[in-house]
Amino acid sequence: MEQSHKRKVSIVIPCRNEEMHISQCITSLINSDYPQELMEIIVCDGMSTDSTAELVEELAAKHSSIVKLENENQFTPHGLNLGIEYASGDVIIILGAHAEVYPGYIAKCVEALDAKHEAGCVGGVLESIATDRSSKAISTAMSSVFGVGSAHFRTGLKDGFVDTVAFGAYRKEVFEKIGLFDEELLRNQDDEFNYRLISSGFKIYLSKDIKSKYYVRSSFRNLLRQYFQYGYWKVYVNKKHKTITTMRQIVPSLFIVFLVAGFILSWLNTLVFAAYLAVLLVYVISAKIAAIQATWNVVGIAKTMLAFMIMHIGYGVGYLEGLLHFYIFNKKPSSTLSTLSR
Repeated sequence: MEQSHKRKVSIVIPCRNEEMHISQCITSLINSDYPQELMEIIVCDGMSTDSTAELVEELAAKHSSIVKLENENQFTPHGLNLGIEYASGDVIIILGAHAEVYPGYIAKCVEALDAKHEAGCVGGVLESIATDRSSKAISTAMSSVFGVGSAHFRTGLKDGFVDTVAFGAYRKEVFEKIGLFDEELLRNQDDEFNYRLISSGFKIYLSKDIKSKYYVRSSFRNLLRQYFQYGYWKVYVNKKHKTITTMRQIVPSLFIVFLVAGFILSWLNTLVFAAYLAVLLVYVISAKIAAIQATWNVVGIAKTMLAFMIMHIGYGVGYLEGLLHFYIFNKKPSSTLSTLSR
């Protein structure tokens, strides 16, 4: 612990219109057990139209470790790069404005980097926090293996080397070697960056002892948009790097193809119709079992099952649209989607 505390750490927080969460996010860092003189909190505000900037400035007036930068481009990757270029720490942590860290988060990140010399990035388990019934359902779905597959940073099943983490702590030399975040990617820029990180010879390590929490949004409409964007931009990242998608990423789009093709073919053959209903029944039962593991409340179960469906359909449709745009029509990312931030 003493050795790790000698490392200066810069925390970069890109944000826009986050007045409901930004103060708690920064306060959780201030209240961590890491020495304030070795901590640098860089908030990159995307020209917020609410009171976000004022709240950050109030905290900065009380704590010299806080710096506010203006991200005139407004989008996440631009804010990340702005903060990284400003950062003076040996370790750079990327944090979302909707997040809070548990005490010991920073120290444990630094300790993990010191212990895992081959790791260019370390991270931990992301706990999804709900504020109402809808966000509780979304939180449950986003923390479930049925909902997100083998996303270890959400399910928290084991320590080990992974392909991505949430709110990672990076060695500064990683950015010096492979560059910054791709500003063309308004979504999935972290996935693309971590792909380059691993391709360059570094590794990503996940520790269950490193814990943070994230306040999920309570709107099912926003959840649909979020996962549609995840699927859409994932295709663009795959094409850009000529990589093959994983089974976890392709299953939702296959599910959409099954839903549409199965519905059409069911009108032509009774056996196909029976098989179609059987698969749908298996999906519904699986979703219900996954939901029951979190709650026995009837409304909660129904909303969690709805969240599962929205996530899977949103990602699947987004992925298929990405295939059409980027592979069939060879287009650049949709201008409509380019206006949507986190």
